[in-house]
Amino acid sequence: MGDPVLHSVAAPVDEVTDDIRTLVADMFETMDTAPGVGLAAPQVGVGLRIYTYSYQDDEGQPWRGVLINPELWMSPPEPGSPDPDDESEGCLSFPGERFPLRRADAVLVTGTDLEGAPVEIRVDGWRARIMQHEFDHLNGILYIDRLSDSDWKTTQKIARKRGWGKPGHSWMPGVDDLDA
Repeated sequence: MGDPVLHSVAAPVDEVTDDIRTLVADMFETMDTAPGVGLAAPQVGVGLRIYTYSYQDDEGQPWRGVLINPELWMSPPEPGSPDPDDESEGCLSFPGERFPLRRADAVLVTGTDLEGAPVEIRVDGWRARIMQHEFDHLNGILYIDRLSDSDWKTTQKIARKRGWGKPGHSWMPGVDDLDA
């Protein structure tokens, strides 16, 4: 959470090269190993506007892909406090913790895929939450930045206790023990 790339606006991808394809393959591997439902390039130290996503719906149907240079439109979130049971989310940049956060229930995301083909995604529910969460990463926003004051203060205490929030402090999914 302390790495400057996580708090900076990511740059557009000018051209999909073999290096970009390798990055995306590595991102899918990291996301799956973590395990996570989304991963933005800044989370692996690359300040580019790319994110991957993977989710199974209630019927077990897979939903997986990559978005390059995404644009996001959303409905306004409903007013009120988030439900801690139904609206809590976590993040691989603040691993092992979950906090309630109100998000818009529906989004439209456009961008391109690895072949440069246009992509348009209209989703709601958890899929919309994933799109908003990953899009935030591309704008230098962690979900903990959007929490209520009391939950944000809790995240800061956790970060201090675990020694997080310092540039260069990272973890490798599938390799590092978060409890150590």
